[in-house]
Amino acid sequence: MTLLTLVRHGQTDWNLEGRIQGSTDIPLNDTGRAQARRAAAQLSGLRFDHVYASPLTRAQETASIIAEQLGLPSPVLTRGMREHEFGEAEGLLWEQYKERFPGSRDDIPGAETAQQLTTRALDSLARIDRAARRRSAPRGESVLVCTHGGVIRALLEHTSGGALPAPGERIANGSAYTFAMDGGGLRLLDAVPA
Repeated sequence: MTLLTLVRHGQTDWNLEGRIQGSTDIPLNDTGRAQARRAAAQLSGLRFDHVYASPLTRAQETASIIAEQLGLPSPVLTRGMREHEFGEAEGLLWEQYKERFPGSRDDIPGAETAQQLTTRALDSLARIDRAARRRSAPRGESVLVCTHGGVIRALLEHTSGGALPAPGERIANGSAYTFAMDGGGLRLLDAVPA
């Protein structure tokens, strides 16, 4: 079994403004760096064998801060863990988004569908799991993955059959969710608020 702890990146200026980032590459702000350090402190009692990160700067920097604080190797980038691509909605404030696109997220021009995001994220985690199994069989590994709120939300919905997250619940910057993958699929084990 591979343990996969997914951490949402720290805050960016667009998070603070309430803008949709999607695949737009926005860096952490000072609050986001502090959140990454706080996440590292919260995770310091756990063992991690490897660190992975979305290729977007905000997730890479979060992963690098955590890895450095925990004495772990530099993060390996995994494209499959990048944020939901929001197409024409990227850069809009949430209020503008709701006015301009009142229907389903799946109807936004140029956007990735929810199912495409879930499939991409699951495929990426399966590749991480296979690599972990090759390196450590039969012991299993514990892996840290810095990613995005949309990715974590999709995986929570997938593993809970749509029961999680609760309606209106935000995936906080710096929060951590631990999943297990054992060949039979992905399951949620624990959530650590930011």
